Amino acid sequence: MTEVYGSARPRKRRGRRLLITFLVLLLILAAALLVADRFAASYAEREIGDRVAQQVEDQKATSEQPDVTVEGVPFLTQVVRGRYQEIKILLRSFSGPAGNGQTIKMPLLDIRAKDVTAPLDTVRSGNGDIVAGTVTGAGTIAYADLVELIDQEGLQLSEKDGKLVGTAPIKALGQTWNVSGTATVEVKDGVVQVRFADVTAEGLPNVPLVRNLVDNYVRNLALDLKVPALPLGLKVQKVDPRPEGLVVTAGASDVSLNSGGL
Repeated sequence: MTEVYGSARPRKRRGRRLLITFLVLLLILAAALLVADRFAASYAEREIGDRVAQQVEDQKATSEQPDVTVEGVPFLTQVVRGRYQEIKILLRSFSGPAGNGQTIKMPLLDIRAKDVTAPLDTVRSGNGDIVAGTVTGAGTIAYADLVELIDQEGLQLSEKDGKLVGTAPIKALGQTWNVSGTATVEVKDGVVQVRFADVTAEGLPNVPLVRNLVDNYVRNLALDLKVPALPLGLKVQKVDPRPEGLVVTAGASDVSLNSGGL
């Protein structure tokens, strides 16, 4: 009687090889999908960046090439759903006209478009609306740049307890006094208004001549600052004094990203 050995072992080896081959194919497919996903996202980011750059130029403003990031992974899943988590747009070295020959500078204008709806048919055909539910933007005006805009010799600005504080030398009665005061910062019709009040100096005589001198100086510190037109229909909503400068916050709702808005 002849016995046959080892007939099951080759089948196990073949099964193992098939499993390894299947796993390798899965890894290759996953890598290919990842590459395709990143390629599609990069293409969309470049397109958005080019449109924002054109809008900045149209508004007579300047900045470095926009740095655009479509948040959320995978990107292609968002394309299929027609909804995007967030689009981040960074405009470095942003500057624009503020009226009266003045220019506002912001080292960084940080824009975020959220709840973006873009149906797949609209993306494919170019017909229809791509809309961001909300768009927010924030940028900082350095105090040194604000001093330059006010254009009063010796003026220094800073933040204290969340308020804008100014100090400056003033000459009265043959002496130089360091006066200081707190400013209110408000936004009215898109214009940032800076108004100083309660300007005092230790030891400064409280006589009409000196008081009038100080009052005239304070009036010269007043500033109406028109913020340049911002991309994506952003409108200035508030301005907050911070240690690094005046932080300008802007916002907009239901912004069209493929007609007029971008």
